[in-house]
Amino acid sequence: MSKHIEKLKKQLMEIAEVVNAFKSEAVQVRVVDRLLDAISETEKTDIEGAEMFLRKGRKLRSDDDQTFGRKKPGATKILNQLLNTEYFNASHSISDIAEYCKEQYEADFKTSELSGILLKLAKENKLKRERSHDNNRFEYVKV
Repeated sequence: MSKHIEKLKKQLMEIAEVVNAFKSEAVQVRVVDRLLDAISETEKTDIEGAEMFLRKGRKLRSDDDQTFGRKKPGATKILNQLLNTEYFNASHSISDIAEYCKEQYEADFKTSELSGILLKLAKENKLKRERSHDNNRFEYVKV
């Protein structure tokens, strides 16, 4: 029984550090409210899970989406990986790129998530951005 109390005490001290990191009392109250909401929403009293919820600032994903401590690569990382392959030897539209990422990397990106990164790569002269004559959409190809 005392092991459980010691564990709970330690977890509460860790949460107190997170809450007290905010100088504003109003912000601290909001953080505690979110913590309580997280506990009631998930119907879990696991303090570690609630603490992770606070640190990430969003709901925890299911184990299928994200394993704790390991995230799937983001759009920037995947597009930079594609630059090192032969994928961009042929021109591709944003929707083609999003579909390819979904198939090959199991990463379901919206085209709006990719467009800014592709534009940046074009400005850095890593990709060339051209309008397609067929559908008047932008296509990207290696320089």
